[in-house]
Amino acid sequence: MGKSTLFNRIIGARHAIVDDHPGVTRDRLYADCTHRGRRFQVVDTGGLDLTSTGELTELIRRQSNLALAEADSLFVIMDGRAGLTPLDREIVTLLHGVDKPVFFVINKIDSPRLETLLADFYEIGTDKIFPVSAEHGAGVDELLEAFLRDVPPDAPPAPPDLDAPAVTRVAVVGRPNVGKSTLVNALLGDARVLVSDAPGTTRDPVDTPLEHRGRHFVLTDTAGLRRRGRVERGIEGYSVGRAITALGRSDIGILVLDGVEGVTEQDTKIAGLIHKQGRGCVMLVNKWDLCRDHPGARDRFALTLQRRFPFFKFVPAAFGSAREPHTVACLFEMLPRVMHAFSFRVPTGRLNHFLQNVLVKHPMATTKGHPSKSAFMTQVAVKPPTFALFVGRSVTLTPAYLRYLEHQLRDTFGFEGTPLRIVVRKKS
Repeated sequence: MGKSTLFNRIIGARHAIVDDHPGVTRDRLYADCTHRGRRFQVVDTGGLDLTSTGELTELIRRQSNLALAEADSLFVIMDGRAGLTPLDREIVTLLHGVDKPVFFVINKIDSPRLETLLADFYEIGTDKIFPVSAEHGAGVDELLEAFLRDVPPDAPPAPPDLDAPAVTRVAVVGRPNVGKSTLVNALLGDARVLVSDAPGTTRDPVDTPLEHRGRHFVLTDTAGLRRRGRVERGIEGYSVGRAITALGRSDIGILVLDGVEGVTEQDTKIAGLIHKQGRGCVMLVNKWDLCRDHPGARDRFALTLQRRFPFFKFVPAAFGSAREPHTVACLFEMLPRVMHAFSFRVPTGRLNHFLQNVLVKHPMATTKGHPSKSAFMTQVAVKPPTFALFVGRSVTLTPAYLRYLEHQLRDTFGFEGTPLRIVVRKKS
């Protein structure tokens, strides 16, 4: 039909995945946009197929119905080249009792000669019929102008709130079918995203604002990340690419592991991706309700985490089930701590007092064989915390010494769940 294509055209960005195959969109996708100075929010939904059956179809239909209920106006997209189909007629009948403005958008009318195809659609019995080409943009301005005439004027924009609370962006990542969407719904306390036993249910990253005890978050549910060699081209490839992008624009990644299957090679690759992108991290060993009764299971799994994730020793891990309130409470305790460390800045005076103490215990080596105690350190960035270390030209720093320095920083200042960056610069 072209719903996602029109959605992307209206918001002016490739936010929703577009493919020639039907049924690509599954969850509700929200985006704020502006047209001629007027602000509104657009929601992309899965296709309303009133005849198909199956668990996934029913879940998509439920999400679409929720979007219909909360919307102020409706755009009903129909395929102009296919004509008014029996399914279109059923949807029109379904909307007869809806007390909201309904705009019937006839897509794929990309030239004047195709406007003759509109004759069938006037059977609907309304003058709110708009021929458009979502792909090329023809007719979209006319549609939005008509829509905005039915919408009350915007309230005057509020002055910027300088005291507005900071927002923590959290991406939930992991392999397919480890419980990411179940966890997102549990954190939100609402069936916001589709949950199914079938892997690959989530395709588009879904951002949802959330407030918990005065703290503001944006949760992002992402597609499952499989091994590169097993990722199919097309829809799955787009989904994986957008999941990685969503992680990159987040502050913290919640890495969801399967407590029953254990840690796999792909889990370590996803963890490496979080570390490489410099994001804070919390690990959740999910489905632990199926394992907790086994004697010593938690200690063994904790040792496995240390062995398989040697670069993540600073990352806190929660054991539980995404369906249990205790797990949700535990994560909401961890996230603010990690965010504090992720954005923490050490004053330069404290940092250099720390550095001098380190140099007394373990001096840096120089090419002349004499230990050097002349060095200076300052923090140059946060998210993640990044430090510039200025040393003399004769000083040689090995990777082992930089790891030692990182461990000392963590022992002194904490930095739970966040990577550290140390950049070495030679003094002029």
